[in-house]
Amino acid sequence: MSLQVSCLSFRQPYAGLVLDGVKTVESRWRPVLAPLENHTVAVHVAQRDWEDGGWRAVLTDALGMNRAQIQALLESGERFGRGVVAGLVDVGVTWCCPASLAEKDLLHLERSAVLIGLQEKHLTHLSNPRWLKAPLYARGQKDTWTVEIPENLLP
Repeated sequence: MSLQVSCLSFRQPYAGLVLDGVKTVESRWRPVLAPLENHTVAVHVAQRDWEDGGWRAVLTDALGMNRAQIQALLESGERFGRGVVAGLVDVGVTWCCPASLAEKDLLHLERSAVLIGLQEKHLTHLSNPRWLKAPLYARGQKDTWTVEIPENLLP
């Protein structure tokens, strides 16, 4: 038996941050996850890193993490390597972040997304992250695609 689910590719460190429960809001320029509300999606770890290092500032400044805590998170996120389906996460509601938002509300969203500059992006709540027992090697694709996860890999 196996589980067939939609899959979305995340660059590092975000794939690991999602699966470790630090990142609970995903941001995209298009509402890619909106049709998957109330469903579980597989998290694919892309080969490439996220190019902007702003996530580090959110972890240190907004979330108060020190260098050792950040390094431990990064190592956890790399446990299965790259180019793999590494876990599952449940998809919640998607909405478009307004261009103007109260500063405290925006800061809360930035902490949850581990990203700054969320205005006018489509945001999606993520919950119940879980790592697979072992990686499933798969080539990443644009937007979402379907993967079949063998039962013996399910958490």
